[in-house]
Amino acid sequence: MLTETTTHEDEPRPSTAPVAAEAREQFASSPRGAQLARRRALRWMEEWGHPPASDASCAVALVVGELAANAVRHGRVPGRDFFLRLILDEVAGLVRVEVADAASTKRPPTSTPTALPEGESGRGLLLVEALAVRWGWAPRHPMGKTVWAEVSTRTPPHL
Repeated sequence: MLTETTTHEDEPRPSTAPVAAEAREQFASSPRGAQLARRRALRWMEEWGHPPASDASCAVALVVGELAANAVRHGRVPGRDFFLRLILDEVAGLVRVEVADAASTKRPPTSTPTALPEGESGRGLLLVEALAVRWGWAPRHPMGKTVWAEVSTRTPPHL
């Protein structure tokens, strides 16, 4: 597996805010790969100052777990891995989670289901919707797609 954790301040980004940190790694498109991706995300969050038990780390780990599981289950192409990237934007108080797979034809639904499905699967995007500030997907060139979610690193106010 190729691992790269870097800190960037001058690299161009879609947003105008500077990126505090970025980490990326490629994983086998298997249940074990999805599990390793979730663990790696927790480690990166800890390196960036968010302990594993913090709200931000737990939310990121759950989102990574769901998106990686979807990539393995619905986006698997034999012989192709999936790719995880986390980007920390301290100014905006966000971590952007990106999971890219090689399946171009299997895309996430355009909207999240409003009720829980009766089956044992199908709840992952409901969880992502609940934990993320926003989420979506984009085609990946030359093949595949990237599903992304932005998770707040700020502690929500207590009610």
